[in-house]
Amino acid sequence: MTTTAARTATDERTPPLGARVVSGGTSFAVFASHADLVELCLLERDPATASGWAEERLPMTRGARGVWHTTVPGVGDGQRYGFRAHGRWDPRVGLRYNPAKILVDPYARGLDGALVHGPAVYGHVWDARGEDGLPLPSDLDSLGHVPLSVVVDPTYHPVHERPHVPWSRTVVYEAHVQGLTAHLPGVPDALRGTYAGVAHPATIAHLRSLGVTTLELLPIHAKVSEPHLLSQGRVNYWGYNTLGFFAPEPSYATAAAQAQGPTAVLDEVKGMVALLHAAGLEVMLDVVHNHTAEGGTDGMQLSWRGLDATVHYMHDGSTPARFADTTGCGNTLDHRRTRPVQAALDSVRYWTQEIGVDGFRFDLAVTLGRHHDGFTNVHPFLVALATDPTLADVKLVAEPWDVGPGGWQTGSFKEPFGEWNDRYRSAVRQFWLADARELSHGRTGHGLRDLATRLSGSADLFGHSDPPLERGPVASINFVTAHDGFTMADLTRYDHKHNEANGEDNRDGTDDNRSWNHGIEGPDVDDGDGIAALRRRSHRNLLGTLLVSAGTPMLTAGDEVGHSQQGNNNAYCQDNELTRPRFDVTGPEADLLATTRYLLARRAELAALRPARFYLGRPYESRPDDGLDLAWYTEAGTPMTPAEWNDTSRRVLQMVRRTADVADPAVLIVLNGSLDVVDAALPEAHVGWDLVWDSSWEHPDQHLEPFDDPGTELEPLSMRLYVESAH
Repeated sequence: MTTTAARTATDERTPPLGARVVSGGTSFAVFASHADLVELCLLERDPATASGWAEERLPMTRGARGVWHTTVPGVGDGQRYGFRAHGRWDPRVGLRYNPAKILVDPYARGLDGALVHGPAVYGHVWDARGEDGLPLPSDLDSLGHVPLSVVVDPTYHPVHERPHVPWSRTVVYEAHVQGLTAHLPGVPDALRGTYAGVAHPATIAHLRSLGVTTLELLPIHAKVSEPHLLSQGRVNYWGYNTLGFFAPEPSYATAAAQAQGPTAVLDEVKGMVALLHAAGLEVMLDVVHNHTAEGGTDGMQLSWRGLDATVHYMHDGSTPARFADTTGCGNTLDHRRTRPVQAALDSVRYWTQEIGVDGFRFDLAVTLGRHHDGFTNVHPFLVALATDPTLADVKLVAEPWDVGPGGWQTGSFKEPFGEWNDRYRSAVRQFWLADARELSHGRTGHGLRDLATRLSGSADLFGHSDPPLERGPVASINFVTAHDGFTMADLTRYDHKHNEANGEDNRDGTDDNRSWNHGIEGPDVDDGDGIAALRRRSHRNLLGTLLVSAGTPMLTAGDEVGHSQQGNNNAYCQDNELTRPRFDVTGPEADLLATTRYLLARRAELAALRPARFYLGRPYESRPDDGLDLAWYTEAGTPMTPAEWNDTSRRVLQMVRRTADVADPAVLIVLNGSLDVVDAALPEAHVGWDLVWDSSWEHPDQHLEPFDDPGTELEPLSMRLYVESAH
């Protein structure tokens, strides 16, 4: 097929971006404000061509505000297409137009094909420079080497009866589509690792039996892997390398859906969400709107870079032009400009309205709030998310940091955002693991003050608002582990990361693990009641603390069954057994699973464990004679004094919490972070306390056994949960 002559006419229309099936054909629109010409390329398979594709190029009309558009009669669902953008090649100012590169539509609802990494997918020549030292344009055609956009005209429109789980009852379960279902008993082989597998009754039964309410999926936007991984035969397993904000990742669909094409893939995603909703489970997506898969300044030319790099990407102001990088991924989408903000908003609205998603966790969200003078929590994008009526009932969660200047912003976002609380993660690990390790060597720990603040909802971080305390402790997304870092089991087995399998000489991944191997580095050994048993208790301490703390708990898939990544704390490129938990557990792992279910059931039952408002340290007006809403006590059962709070050698703490409803029982949480047995007197003896859980128990059914005088001896490194017996 031949290229049609360029058309230079313009008009004032600004049609919706992307490809949309209309009466008799499909309309196409793409933003490329600096281009001289954009061609729509319609593609059909043709094995007789070098690329494997026959191509028809149609010049598009430039409309208002840099949007190019056209409508093609007779084109519909399943049509493969791309764009070729003509314009200046001037890397000095950041312009790299190269019509030899077929470009993915940033608004494509479906993608087809794999990236074949090599010199053809770059806009510049790999191994040569011009006399001025600047990159030269490559004349290698990228068709056949890159994924293609696909027109999608979905016929499946499920009715979404959203669960609308209140924040105070929310328990987030972070999982990977493939990892969650790879070894889950009862999931058919054909559905393992797929969207359909996530919605299978066996998966739903596991989630419901745990007691989680909200499934947070690692990115399911279409992705490609980084060149350095592909050169090593690895892939980006986690998926934080997005190629399209609207298209679902096709490799997570069943083989049958993939064979039918992108519309069937999208239908499978919609079906997954609908079935999870029917089971009362919410679906959140981890979304990456801070960078793209195109890499750094001299990275691949797949989509945004070839359409309008100086608008889509933030630059550092140097000459020749270079990308700024506040993400650590080579590039940064420029949210100081309208089009990147529009794309992110349009994507979130699409996944909410068309697919039914219940919430979003925004990766490196500080980048999304960067304006000309750095981060601002009143950035137009953040304000738009908070005020858009289509998102009014959607959960919004920020990862409140990036790697740019002033990148740590935990607590800085405004209502209605929740935030990942890294201070919580560090405090819990520090108390139960890092400090305990120090104590085992005769040194002291960090005391109780930070841990107590985290247990009670982190008002120091999330209480600053106008009016004060408006967000409540539910804004704190409490986590001890996440996809990034050690698993909970590995926190108890390794003092140091072991990332050799990643191919970076163990340089990648954090060194701030605050873990404790309990004396031996590595996997469990069968030593009866020795190190293995102590590690299991430490695991239960971490888990128990997470599930009784004020705030919104997030559990990482596999932690409930003691999954290990063999000390790898950055398993982003491990698409193998390392990242696939086994849920068909027996012995201690089965006991751990039972403990997780039991604690989550208690959390659901006891309102005092899941407050929606911050504590004020005084009695409720509705029950003025029943004690403080939150009270702290020593092991002697006496109120903590300022001197005791400042004593870093103290390792025992008792915490009483109440709600405003007299019908709700109070709870007592007792922590013994010392290496010794401690004699303790329970506070508020007039209340009467029933012991319902002790982390020294291997199985939670031990609460059914007779237990005399529960307030006298606390096992070393253990915690207890009591409930007011009068209720």
